[in-house]
Amino acid sequence: MKYFPKIVGDHLYLSPMNVEDAPIYVKWLNDKTVSENLGLDTKVTTLEGEKEWLKRCQNQYNFAIVLKENDKLIGNVSFGDVDLIHRNAMLQIFIGDEQNRDRGYGKEAIKLLLEYGFNNLNLNNIMLNVYSFNKRAIKLYESLGFKKFGTRHKSHYFKGQFYDEIQMEILKDEYSEIEPFIYV
Repeated sequence: MKYFPKIVGDHLYLSPMNVEDAPIYVKWLNDKTVSENLGLDTKVTTLEGEKEWLKRCQNQYNFAIVLKENDKLIGNVSFGDVDLIHRNAMLQIFIGDEQNRDRGYGKEAIKLLLEYGFNNLNLNNIMLNVYSFNKRAIKLYESLGFKKFGTRHKSHYFKGQFYDEIQMEILKDEYSEIEPFIYV
């Protein structure tokens, strides 16, 4: 088996990442629709570079998003900058292929990671950054209870125009007020 369900939801599970998936990640990270929203549109991702990155991330809080029905890899969700003393982390996510977007998978993956972060890692504050042009992501994050707390104005130059980088966060007690996610 290539994937190992660590955190299981209704339609998908989060698994430790697999170095063998480097070609898939390279394809996605060089796709404009993915790289632009991640702020990686000027970066070229190579197979060797991605393999090295995946090897470095194996013992961290980086997860493959995998569909339960067919064990198909569809994206990545992770905590970066985890500080277990001060109980905070930075959330990052992307769904690779376009046919898997707008199907609720991103929302489910984030819910699973938030549950893991708040309940297993004992985090209190989970933050993320999103560019102001990514309206779909902002709407998703707000639906999960994330609140805007800061803006880095005109900090991202993209397609001849400057955009803001928006900082959002959710606290453990705010998340507990939202309907809990049920594991199956």
